[in-house]
Amino acid sequence: MTITDNNPKIFGVGLNKTGTTTLGQSAKLLGYRCTSCSRELLEDVTIKNDFSRIKDTVNQFDLFEDWPWPLIYKELDAMFPGSKFILTVRKDANVWLNSLKQHSMKTPPRGHFRKLAYGYNYPHRHEREHLDFYKSHNDDVRSYFKTRDSDFMEICWENGHGFEELCNFLQRDIPDSLLPHANKGTDNQVSRRTFLANKFLSIFS
Repeated sequence: MTITDNNPKIFGVGLNKTGTTTLGQSAKLLGYRCTSCSRELLEDVTIKNDFSRIKDTVNQFDLFEDWPWPLIYKELDAMFPGSKFILTVRKDANVWLNSLKQHSMKTPPRGHFRKLAYGYNYPHRHEREHLDFYKSHNDDVRSYFKTRDSDFMEICWENGHGFEELCNFLQRDIPDSLLPHANKGTDNQVSRRTFLANKFLSIFS
């Protein structure tokens, strides 16, 4: 099944580590053309305030998740009227923060998106700022779309949401496939890196 260009664009507006990759992979199973994070586009909108490549990218795909899309949902709403927006969240803010911290231990000090998105290279030692960012972002998105149930949905894979909720929102048939849970971290993977990584946090934070 292939989605036609007549369908509305779908923007994932949840922060990273909220199940954005699961959203993208689920959408691919439904036939959507999906794209994920782009450092170039994130730099365009956070540093240059340039949306020209955003328009070009949106014209090539159906569903968009990860950076920079959560940061520009208001601009996307104005630029692409009739679009749909999906806020992915974790079961609580601390679960999200722990996931973000674990993921940061598996990325190099500079080759990542966190500084552009959150203002810090690592969430360690800046936990309060990240929790405030997460809560403020989610609250702002909910408030912005509060009267637009046909355009907006909030989804939490950890709370049992899956293809039924997603397909009902997108008006697609529910597939027989299992929901693809992607990028699930493990404590063992993190523990091997945490000691050495923490030595560098004071330098790169």
